[in-house]
Amino acid sequence: MSRDARTGPGPDRAAPVRTSSSARRSAAASRAGAGGAATASGRRRDVGRPNGSGELPVDGLVVGTVPLVARLSGGLLVLAAIAGIAALFPTYLVVGGQELSTVSGFGGVLVALVVPVVNLAVGVFLLRGAVPKFGLAYAGVVGALAIGQLLIEVYRGSSSTTRPGVEVIAGERVLTSSVDVGAGWVLGVAALGLAVLAGVCAVAAWGRTVMEDGGALDPARSSLAGAAVLLGVATVLSLALPAADVPDQLVTDPATGLETVVTREGPQALLERPGLALLGGLLLAGAVVLCSVVAPSLRPRLAAVGGLLAIAVAVLAAGLSGLRDAVSSADLEWTVPGAGLVVTGLGYGLLTVLAWRVRRTRP
Repeated sequence: MSRDARTGPGPDRAAPVRTSSSARRSAAASRAGAGGAATASGRRRDVGRPNGSGELPVDGLVVGTVPLVARLSGGLLVLAAIAGIAALFPTYLVVGGQELSTVSGFGGVLVALVVPVVNLAVGVFLLRGAVPKFGLAYAGVVGALAIGQLLIEVYRGSSSTTRPGVEVIAGERVLTSSVDVGAGWVLGVAALGLAVLAGVCAVAAWGRTVMEDGGALDPARSSLAGAAVLLGVATVLSLALPAADVPDQLVTDPATGLETVVTREGPQALLERPGLALLGGLLLAGAVVLCSVVAPSLRPRLAAVGGLLAIAVAVLAAGLSGLRDAVSSADLEWTVPGAGLVVTGLGYGLLTVLAWRVRRTRP
């Protein structure tokens, strides 16, 4: 046999090579069509696979490169959580010579830790760059709610003596004839300021962060939005009155035996305070309703989960704070609006779970 016959690319040798290469290209194309294309700089997560009924789950998640400003938002959220935890232990305010602390007792500490602990967990998650729009949505809602709370705290620590009166601060009924700030107030204001900055960074990073899914929540978004709006209105109505109030006193006239109801001055309602506190109350009420409208419409699905989680934590913490004050003080009792805040907070929590668990399939 000649050299050319042994080594030359004869017809019998060339055909198997072409067939093998074509098969590999066909298999690669099939895998690409089944899994979907990721972005050039991104990565594919949670890619759907056909189930037993021949349908393809559409919750496949595409996550691109996380921008630095998104991680900065997570870092600010972590710092806000650390400052919020540190603010629980030093003196909060000195009102009329009486030192006030933010918390008292183990139960009070647990209630006060709800918001900082969740902020810390989500901040660390966002700092790592995992499912970034979940953390960005959470940080954006937290920042929006913190603006009103920040103005209320600034009023309470600096301007509340312009109209001296009986007020309930940190569960104590005091006369605001003089107010001096303590380290707890400073750290609390710093925590709220850092939360606002985290929200600003989250808004700035939102358009530059690539994260999409197949639209598994889209069929249920309108129902979630309607329920969230109803909860938002109920929350604002509950916030308009104190979560813990001073009960009226029943006095009996010893001469006539007549019973008279004597109204005692208690905590000011959200919209009864003047100046910065009034502005803060209006901004807080508006932010609750606005975020209730926006959060269910955020894409992808996990972003809606993050936005609803932020509202749920804030509202539930407000209701539990009223319950804590009523339990720790003999002068206060828990009110119907306070119970309403707990109910609406649990309602937001239920919507958060539904947004997390609802996954529709398409043929």
